Amino acid sequence: MHILRHHTPVPRPLQGGVYALGNFDGVHKGHQIVIDEARRVAKELNAPLGVLVFEPHPKQFFFPNEPFFRLTPFRAKARLLASLGVDVLAALPFDAAMAKRQAPEFILDVLVNGLHAAHVVAGYDFRFGKGRTGDASILAYMGREEGYGVSIVEEVAHEGEAYSSTRIRERLAAGDPRGAADLLGHWWTVETHVMTGDQRGRTIGFPTANLALEDHVQPALGVYAVRVEIEDGPHKGHYDGVANFGKRPTFDKKDVILEVHLFDFDGDIYGHHIAVGFVDYLRPEQKFDGLDALKAQIAKDSAKAREILANLDAAVK
Repeated sequence: MHILRHHTPVPRPLQGGVYALGNFDGVHKGHQIVIDEARRVAKELNAPLGVLVFEPHPKQFFFPNEPFFRLTPFRAKARLLASLGVDVLAALPFDAAMAKRQAPEFILDVLVNGLHAAHVVAGYDFRFGKGRTGDASILAYMGREEGYGVSIVEEVAHEGEAYSSTRIRERLAAGDPRGAADLLGHWWTVETHVMTGDQRGRTIGFPTANLALEDHVQPALGVYAVRVEIEDGPHKGHYDGVANFGKRPTFDKKDVILEVHLFDFDGDIYGHHIAVGFVDYLRPEQKFDGLDALKAQIAKDSAKAREILANLDAAVK
């Protein structure tokens, strides 16, 4: 997948693409329907399949001090889009200049004269341009004037509920990663680097990889069954595990981190980039009277997580 950081200049082989437009936070099932429509048109036109997003997310630009809300920071989003067969990801900088662009100006400068889009596809609620004044009707009108095609995908619901990044965040905040996965079409995943922690877990028989969520939305505090991908190095591969996301009250800690214990694993992955998929919520975080009580509970959590993940594999087979 080619990644464009600016709308001009665009290499000639990448011009004339069919672009799905949106922020695509989470790349959930509703987003996938928009991309599927763009793929269908791209195949008809024998054109590159593209997705256009903004980095940072416009909400981050306008409200920089608000809590992190993103389901998929850029790297995770790019990986998901690549897995969907996207040829070109136009990740355009959202800055003061972009924020000031009127909707027609955005269409002419970015879509027409920059990307040379042959066709664009957007969801029914897509908004763009200064003051979010651009919508489907402006895309269609300018398309007729400038010679590009337009497809608008209407609202799609899941069990009577529209696919929505906001609803997925609500599921995660409620400790329902399976419900979030139903809307996403994949496990919600945290992708970041393993940092050096207190190394206390190794001393009690449960070594952990410690992760800061950085610019991810925060799920409910507690213990989870997880699936982990180590993306590089000698231990590259997929592993099952159990994770605690919280403040570690047994040790009177206040900062919130994700601690992941990988089953049947003994290796050094400090500094490595890993992806942690949240599969199921086991219990809320709690404070224990001492290390023996903590160790006993981690053993129970590990056994429960192994059972859940094994049953998951059995269901697939």
